[in-house]
Amino acid sequence: MSYYQKIWPFAKPYKKYAFGNVFFNVLYALFSTLSFIALIPVLKVIFDDKKEIVQKPVYLGITEVKDYLENSLNYFLTTSIQKHGNFTVLMYMIGVIVAIFLLKNLANYLALYYGTYLKNGMLNDLRNAMYTKITRLPLSYYSKTTKGDVISRVVADVNEMSNAYYALLEVMIREPLTILFTLIAMFYLSFKLTLFVLVFIPISGYIISAIGKSLKKNAIYLQQEQSKLLSILEETLTGLRMVKSFTAEKAFGQKFEKTAGDFFHYSNKVNNRYNLASPLSEFLGILIIGVLLVFGGYLVFVEKNMEASFFLGYIMLAYNILTPAKGISRASYGLKRGNASAERVFHILEEENLITDAPNALEKLEFSEQIELKNIQFQYEEEVVLQNFSLTIPKGKTVALVGPSGSGKSTIANLLTRFYDVQQGEIWLDGISIQQLKISSLRKMIALVSQESLLFNDTIENNLRLGKPNASSEELWKALEIANAKDFVSELPLGLQTNIGDAGGKLSGGQKQRISIARAVLKDAPILILDEATSALDTESERLVQDALEKIMVNRTSIVIAHRLSTIQKADVIVVMQKGTIAEQGNHESLLTHNGLYAKLVQMQSLESM
Repeated sequence: MSYYQKIWPFAKPYKKYAFGNVFFNVLYALFSTLSFIALIPVLKVIFDDKKEIVQKPVYLGITEVKDYLENSLNYFLTTSIQKHGNFTVLMYMIGVIVAIFLLKNLANYLALYYGTYLKNGMLNDLRNAMYTKITRLPLSYYSKTTKGDVISRVVADVNEMSNAYYALLEVMIREPLTILFTLIAMFYLSFKLTLFVLVFIPISGYIISAIGKSLKKNAIYLQQEQSKLLSILEETLTGLRMVKSFTAEKAFGQKFEKTAGDFFHYSNKVNNRYNLASPLSEFLGILIIGVLLVFGGYLVFVEKNMEASFFLGYIMLAYNILTPAKGISRASYGLKRGNASAERVFHILEEENLITDAPNALEKLEFSEQIELKNIQFQYEEEVVLQNFSLTIPKGKTVALVGPSGSGKSTIANLLTRFYDVQQGEIWLDGISIQQLKISSLRKMIALVSQESLLFNDTIENNLRLGKPNASSEELWKALEIANAKDFVSELPLGLQTNIGDAGGKLSGGQKQRISIARAVLKDAPILILDEATSALDTESERLVQDALEKIMVNRTSIVIAHRLSTIQKADVIVVMQKGTIAEQGNHESLLTHNGLYAKLVQMQSLESM
């Protein structure tokens, strides 16, 4: 399927604007040609280049239409000048030309007016579709790409694509019709000269096309380098504290400069080829006109079968072809850039999302029995993370997952929420496979608090309302109280309306984590997943956060992924994981008595804290 077919669904809602654009572009092309034809009688008056005809011409049939029109014009000028004088007739003629140019520019404005709604509507819908798709694609997709590349596609590529296809619409209607109407008028004025022009137009088109062949390939390279630039910039801003602490500004600067240099190189290649379109087409056009002047001069002065005023009008009509010809050549180059961007845009839009609702997926509103993981097998690319993993989590119980880094603890959380899907085995919720549940239904029953306090550049209130959009003010403050966040929020000058900055940067680590917990409290989900929720906090913040977590774990089914073993000693079951399997499980006391891996981990942490 071509990109034109793929873009049509985004243009279809705005087809009335497309029709308006087409209609006024047709008028523009017509008035553009008439504006030059109207100059011919003016030239006749100024240069007194007319036959004196005082008898009204008689129409003798289609074969004599050219002579009839010329004689009618000369008859009109002769009788008008005799009656009103040269100057008055000239003023009338100039008034007609001004009126035609007014209509031409009015049609141009209205074509652009409708075109603006068409282009911006497509642009808006494309970006919305891109945003919707990137939020629905599984997390596994983003392990294969960069944020900068995705941002580049949503912003730069969509814009380039929209501009290119809008320019194509203009080229398909306005410019060809302008050339067509002009050629019809030129054929009327001189059949020989116009045949001569038609021989050179395909030659010019071939030369322009040959130069633009490599444009798409270089345009793809250009967009890729732009993506790399955005990726480096995004990584630098995200990790600026680390960059500064390791005095790595120079290293990152060199990395950025290298990518910027590659972008500079491809940008020059693409833009130089693109910029060549206009002067090249104009030069070829002037070359044709130069030859026309020689040939036309011969017809006027030697063969004397063409009036000088008609010849001058003919040359101006020929020049009228240059502007649309330049537009077509620039649009053809721009289209190659647009196709390169379209390739990157539709790569995301057409990316298959493997994590979707099953046909006739179930809506489940309550959790009543247990969670079962049966013989789970999962791997990231070639790395096996979980193998034959089975676990039952009864309702209302707290199960802690502990073990060395890379043992698969966080993967369990990702599979339970269907951020990833199991490759073998099943996960059951009250006896129903979670793959048979609507994803939204499943995730509404789970509240997640992770190690990274994922807050947004917005007010505290709006961050909390992610958990419950229609929550009352009392519910917000109650959730903050349970999360031990009420005191510090109430002391802020704007309280709930305080903007917390990018990623919550205006708050401390402990404050951010307590806001995250309050958000989970407000959601009031029956299943709670705590993924290293206290590992990045200082002792005082950890105490406040741990106290808040213990409050919200009451009467909830909790899966606690922990690095600090002191925080999970009260868990009903502690599952010790090693290399994707369960090494041992039990409560804190029984595992210490067993003197296995858990006891060693506790001993190691005790030594580290001394």
